[in-house]
Amino acid sequence: MLKTVKILLKQRVLYSTTPRATATRQAPIITCKRAKYNLFTSDYPAGANGNLKFGDLELASNGWRHHKSAGDFFTVHPIQRPFEAHALSDVPFQQLGIRNELVMNLKKRHALFPTVYQAEGISAVLNGEHILLAAETGCGKTYTYVVPILEQIMQRKLHGRQKHLNSPLVLILTPGRELAQQIGRVIEELTEGTGISSRILLGGRTKQQMLNPHFEEVDILVSSFGVISKLVTSGIYKTDEVRWVVLDEADTLLDDSFNSKLLHFMKRFPFHKNHLQDLGDNIQGTQLILAAATMPSNMAELLGQLVNVETMEEVVSPNLHRLLSHVSQRFLRVKKSYKPNLLLDLVRKDIKRQRPVIIFSNKTPACDFVSIHLNEAKVPCVNLNGDMLLKLRLGQFEKFQQGEFNVLSTTDVASRGLDTTRAAHVINFDFPLYAADYIHRVGRIGRIGSRGDCLVTNLVSSQAEIGAVQRVEHSARTDSPLANVDANVKGIIRRRIKRSLGIV
Repeated sequence: MLKTVKILLKQRVLYSTTPRATATRQAPIITCKRAKYNLFTSDYPAGANGNLKFGDLELASNGWRHHKSAGDFFTVHPIQRPFEAHALSDVPFQQLGIRNELVMNLKKRHALFPTVYQAEGISAVLNGEHILLAAETGCGKTYTYVVPILEQIMQRKLHGRQKHLNSPLVLILTPGRELAQQIGRVIEELTEGTGISSRILLGGRTKQQMLNPHFEEVDILVSSFGVISKLVTSGIYKTDEVRWVVLDEADTLLDDSFNSKLLHFMKRFPFHKNHLQDLGDNIQGTQLILAAATMPSNMAELLGQLVNVETMEEVVSPNLHRLLSHVSQRFLRVKKSYKPNLLLDLVRKDIKRQRPVIIFSNKTPACDFVSIHLNEAKVPCVNLNGDMLLKLRLGQFEKFQQGEFNVLSTTDVASRGLDTTRAAHVINFDFPLYAADYIHRVGRIGRIGSRGDCLVTNLVSSQAEIGAVQRVEHSARTDSPLANVDANVKGIIRRRIKRSLGIV
């Protein structure tokens, strides 16, 4: 069992949101078209039904498999939880051991105090143990590992240790280009005037980088996994001096699409010697840091191939895998043929209210259709998906972030880790079939610094989507975490079948 760091610091509310539920009959948890399915806090106190299994509760969505259910709906309302990872702690960064140069750069980004979660995470990273940072999206996990790493790099620089070219101290791996760019920008801003150098590596131009390599002193390398794997294998970048390896969105990186190649790549780092680290020339170990908004059920199994999981610390939010408590989430049962016009009506209302919106589809064709449909209706919409050519994909997300467009149509390529505080409405044009995808999509709003009227709208039509919605509704009614939160459920099922058949 991994060690868990308890989060006990005093809290201070960071930002106001929609009114939270209180323990009165008038405070709704779920309201429905059919009033008999309404749920109030006085009906079911928090956690009272957490032991009820799926199928034991009467759900508003139970009747949605019938075609006559089109037009039905229910809404999950914001509720007050006993712990909010977004709340500010009363402990300033200086008391956590962060030097003034970094604190001043944090203040420039309006980070005056760490959140409760960040305070615990920063202390844990500074302790030097391998660590898993797991918390709901939007609570500042990037700062949680970047700030203490920068502090330790500055300590090393005071000793004047010489470095070789293209030999980074820190390697931060991400599953996608947009997230790598975002993390890289955060690091550039936090390292202003510190003498720490960083570089962002993106895929799509790997051959060009191999033919015309760039050599420089670099402390921090931020990269999508594919490109760094090739550049290290070709010898352009050396890993001998890497003392920190970060897997951001670790649940996705350890998904079936990555894990075999990633685990092979990670075996080049001496994680087993991490306890030997000091500030002299004999530093030998590498600290492993994983950041994730969801934890796959086989996380310990995968990590066991790299480190002794018994020595790994967890800093985990108690609300991990729960529905966001400060965001309204409405579920609409609609006929598939009605979805395009309903979507257009919803987006037009957002445009009038100047409320930026992100529209998620499960696959690229639907994502492209949404973009074309809205643009033809004179609603400017930018499109982003993983199947786009690199030259078309680069800069698409920035168009939304910088306000050039207020509507973004995308697949789950934009659901992991991206800082979307500008967004206020998430529309699931296709409802995600996996709980992990729903958690990540909803996490695009209700983040630190987000506006208070954030909303999620789910358009539900297919039988598979209805099954996924029922699991979400069960979680809301029982005040329990979502079940089976895995980045790739199909992969896990496939592995179990193979093991049962004795196939290696």
